[in-house]
Amino acid sequence: MGFSKEEGVFQTYGRVINISSQLDRFEDVFDEGSYDDAMPGVYEGPVGLAEGLVLCSDGRVRPSWAAASGLLCDYYDTEWGRPLPDDPMLAEKDLFERLSLEGLQAGLSWSLILQKREIFRLALADFDPEVLSLWDERDLEFVLECPGIIRNPSKIGAVLSNARATIALRDEPGGLVGLVRSFTPEAQPLPLLSADIPTWTEESKQLAKALRKRGFKYVGPKTMYALMQAIGLVDDRILGASPLIEAMC
Repeated sequence: MGFSKEEGVFQTYGRVINISSQLDRFEDVFDEGSYDDAMPGVYEGPVGLAEGLVLCSDGRVRPSWAAASGLLCDYYDTEWGRPLPDDPMLAEKDLFERLSLEGLQAGLSWSLILQKREIFRLALADFDPEVLSLWDERDLEFVLECPGIIRNPSKIGAVLSNARATIALRDEPGGLVGLVRSFTPEAQPLPLLSADIPTWTEESKQLAKALRKRGFKYVGPKTMYALMQAIGLVDDRILGASPLIEAMC
């Protein structure tokens, strides 16, 4: 059981995941010290922007948290607030990955989670809930041995149990996607300051309650509000911040 770089496979109790075609691509990911996180450049000081915003050297206006690293810049520019795909199955998979990453972040920095995202995808079957729903404790042990993984049995175990809960939700209209979207709040004006952005709302509290009722873990009100921001159910881009790059096309 374990990871064999020479053989190019993850092997776990009779289940072999061939990743030989991806090893070159992710070679630097396993060497955590070699990650290239280049930023757009130094960002400039106050230019009449709202509190919490900075003007970056690439001309884009971002909140200070999103200007702290290249990974965060890219995430904010291209992903944060992007709605789920229209295709139901793609939407479910995308949502499951985002929900999993938000849960894995608990107590850690979002930057660290983004750095390890490709490792999570390799070790956790690309966040495919159908595959993960069939995994058991032996598979959990295997995942915890993977290079670079966050070795937290509770968090990784929650990903597997949440996969089973996701599959079970297919018996309900709209499945996981429909359930999460049903807690979309009424549209609000864009926040004027970073201090105007809440950490949780009544909707995120009720969403957390609904998910827990269905067996989901690591889905507290603050975690669910972060998820709602991530998939565009709420728009918390501070007034004056640059929009999603795809939204500018």
